Amino acid sequence: MIIYFLRHASAGESLANPKKDEKRALDKEGIEQCGYVGRALAAIEGQVDVIISSPLKRATQTASLVGNEMGYEGKLQMESALRPGATFSDFRRMLEKYARQEAIMVVGHNPNLSQFLGAVISDSGCEASVDLKKGAVARVDMRRNSGTLLWCLTPKTLRTLHTAAVESARPKASRK
Repeated sequence: MIIYFLRHASAGESLANPKKDEKRALDKEGIEQCGYVGRALAAIEGQVDVIISSPLKRATQTASLVGNEMGYEGKLQMESALRPGATFSDFRRMLEKYARQEAIMVVGHNPNLSQFLGAVISDSGCEASVDLKKGAVARVDMRRNSGTLLWCLTPKTLRTLHTAAVESARPKASRK
């Protein structure tokens, strides 16, 4: 199975009230980040059978925007195993539920999403340290109980690649 780990994009500062924070939306930068991530995944023909998101607004918005850019037409699945504070055991149980899929995308929050990523790519059972920035996406190829990290890209890297591609596509005379 291929798992794309996607941390929700930029949504400004956390709110003190947990109920209000759950409804915090992406900011302008976060919406732009989703475009870069989604277009990059579409360009490398990253296809997913299902997109699974934390039910918090910033995560569902990220999942929806990135999914749209990728051409995903399925229903967004909500799972509490991707909420802030979920455990790795919760995450493992969720993976078992989707085990028949070839490729999934999970959209969640730090610190637990980075911890889940680190745990699945570590053969020894201890956790590898991976820091998913807001809007970052990582591809892991799973086999049985562990996986191999193939790549991890931040929105800043993807924006730079997009800008370079647009620049190189313009005729030389119009570049300045």
